[in-house]
Amino acid sequence: MSDIGPAELLRRRLESNPARPLVTYYDDATGERVELSAATFDNWVAKTANLLVDGLAAEPGGRAVLALPPHWQSAVWLMACWAAGVEAEPVGVSPAGGGAAVEPDARAEPYILVAAEEVLDRMADDPNAEEVVGLSLHSLGGALAHCPPGVTDYAVEVRAHGDRFTPGPEVTPALTALTVPGEDGVTKTTLTGAELVGEAFSAADEWGLDARDRLLVDMPFTTLDGVLVGLLAPLASGASVIIQRNFDKAALDRRVTQEHVTAVAGVSGWNVPSGSVNRLL
Repeated sequence: MSDIGPAELLRRRLESNPARPLVTYYDDATGERVELSAATFDNWVAKTANLLVDGLAAEPGGRAVLALPPHWQSAVWLMACWAAGVEAEPVGVSPAGGGAAVEPDARAEPYILVAAEEVLDRMADDPNAEEVVGLSLHSLGGALAHCPPGVTDYAVEVRAHGDRFTPGPEVTPALTALTVPGEDGVTKTTLTGAELVGEAFSAADEWGLDARDRLLVDMPFTTLDGVLVGLLAPLASGASVIIQRNFDKAALDRRVTQEHVTAVAGVSGWNVPSGSVNRLL
């Protein structure tokens, strides 16, 4: 177990190499490509954490359910939750966009629901959600096409919040940081921030990642492996990550070359060219 939380991993990256790309995002259905340096990613995290605390009254020890697809904004929301001491429970969205892929953990206390626009109409009336945030995930940062009553439009509201976030003393690595399905797919696994960082360092070591690596990922954030490979192991090792949505396998060989990919995770049915790329998962 580590003695630091996930937000400390981002702070260390900022100190060591703020301008280097941290997250690159592709949506092969739209042709979208977004690249964020560590400094830009941190700016979004700070704004989102301030929105959580100042706009949504989130408190350390609270919970946010993230019904989001693989996306750079999903990574931002994970890190913003951890910066604010909020437990993140990513449930993703179904491939067809028909609703949450996994039901949130059934606990008595209410939570903040953060949902992609494609599932927002189905989830906005969740009786267990004390606040609902809708994300358009628009490439140009556009507002929701339709914002249901009582829903906070992330793209509109986040702009007003500060570029720096300072957590209170209650935010410690001992707080629960993540809830994901267990290995049996039924029970839930929970990890503190310290445990999550420990898993990140272990994964980076097991996969042989270092600061020279560019990791291409086709996995959702709805499992521990997805969170590790899609964000935390790259942060722990100094690597950068390429997150993909609506992945077109026909583009893979070209993307590996163009993006200088050194490791691939979550891409099934692909024969790795000998000596070029390590397949992790």
